[in-house]
Amino acid sequence: MQKRKLGKRGLEVSALGLGCMGMSQSYGVPPDKHAMISLIRTAVERGVTFFDTAEIYGPYTNEELVGEALAAVRAQVVIATKFGIGRDAGGQQMQDSRPERIKQSVEGSLKRLRTDVLDLYYQHRVDPNVPIEDVAGTVTDLIRQGKVKHFGMSEAGVRTIRRAHAVQPVTAVQSEYSLWWRRPEDELLPTLEELGIGFVPFSPLGKGFLTGTIDEKTTFVSSDFRNIVPRFTPEARKSNLALVDVLRTIANRNKATPAQTALAWLLARKPWIVPIPGTTKLARLDENIAAAAIELSAEDLRAIESAASRIAIQGARYPEHLEKRTGL
Repeated sequence: MQKRKLGKRGLEVSALGLGCMGMSQSYGVPPDKHAMISLIRTAVERGVTFFDTAEIYGPYTNEELVGEALAAVRAQVVIATKFGIGRDAGGQQMQDSRPERIKQSVEGSLKRLRTDVLDLYYQHRVDPNVPIEDVAGTVTDLIRQGKVKHFGMSEAGVRTIRRAHAVQPVTAVQSEYSLWWRRPEDELLPTLEELGIGFVPFSPLGKGFLTGTIDEKTTFVSSDFRNIVPRFTPEARKSNLALVDVLRTIANRNKATPAQTALAWLLARKPWIVPIPGTTKLARLDENIAAAAIELSAEDLRAIESAASRIAIQGARYPEHLEKRTGL
């Protein structure tokens, strides 16, 4: 697989990474751990070098899974993980990026990931109670100590990114981005290009919707996160299938799938964009990886843009209480 560079500090990764969250949570009952270890190792064999996890995924069990899967090939891969989301006494998630908490988090992540250095360490969500300069300064200390190589931010607003970048250069920003969530184009992408920061889109397939395998009749198990997402109500899904139809039309031209077309569209946006589609299935892994070899023509890209501009996507991407935690 081709490589891409994130930021200006020499971080090179495969053009597509692998988001590992769904192997431990959010999309129903987590699959068998050993099957997921095998899947991650297969991804390495297929050329994927970029793996995304977080302390809160599981919590903790996803880092353990990724660490076990990649231990034997640690020198060949880039592992990204995240700090800054914890749980309160009632088990509810909360932002916590106090310097002392970051220092605790890094030690736990290093141990669970079976490594002595984290390649990319994201602040998972901005903590409104901790100045971002204090967060960036703490990561600077961890870099000096050799525990972290690169600083990242997730779902942060452009003003916060600028403030953080002035203290410790940010290598990559991670946020949701796909054909059905394009808000990063307004302010975020121009800012990242100006500052020389890489971009890592999560949910590049719209939490599975852009694969073309979900319609208004699809049901999700009770523990599936999508049950509480406004964009996944049956009514919204029925309306939003118009976007999948656009992808399917272009896919058929290129003997590809809607998912591959959605990923190829992202890769064509900028050379410093590295999507991290997640999956728990080998067939989907192979399908996604094959997208890296698809080059959409200028005509394809114009057709997607023209058709998508006439489609109003229905439903919010998050419930209100989760959307409030983004873009600070």
